[in-house]
Amino acid sequence: MYGPGDLRAFDRLARLYDVAMPPARRAPVEAGLRVADRPVDLLLDVAGGPGRASAGLAVPQRVVVDAAPGMAKRARARGRDVVLGDAGRLPVADGAVDAVLVTDALHHLPDRTAAVTAARDAIRPGGVLVVREFDPSTLRGRALVAAEHAIGFDSRFEGPDALADRMARAGLEPTVVGRGFGYTVAGKREVQ
Repeated sequence: MYGPGDLRAFDRLARLYDVAMPPARRAPVEAGLRVADRPVDLLLDVAGGPGRASAGLAVPQRVVVDAAPGMAKRARARGRDVVLGDAGRLPVADGAVDAVLVTDALHHLPDRTAAVTAARDAIRPGGVLVVREFDPSTLRGRALVAAEHAIGFDSRFEGPDALADRMARAGLEPTVVGRGFGYTVAGKREVQ
């Protein structure tokens, strides 16, 4: 799921993660979920850490999928449904969920194409992949890239248009929902 150095770091930093990270912004994620052509009753929060991004969403069932055992343990301690798993090989059947959410994490995944493809496969027709990320072309984005590399993360960032292209190549219909330092792209799986 994460690059090897990132996985070890997230496993070690799990206890401090909520203190160090600002609260997840719900409004951009909710805007991405509204791109779906179906009700979102079951959502996978992939690379979701302690589940902070999906915690406040009005979705009946949310499942956190994370490869870092320390993060999965934190999510379980918060009462979240949790599966230890890899973003590139999601532990669900094809067409099993209404939405997949990846918040502030895609840049840590060594194979983003595999993660987007696995999300596409997991989503039912009319469902949506919502990715919230950081734009490396902004001033704050360049600072974040430098900071993550300085502390040893294997992060690789891409802007909203590049992510939308990646989703389109995977067979999703992308919509850039919001731009800026933090941006959101939603990729809808076509109704067949």
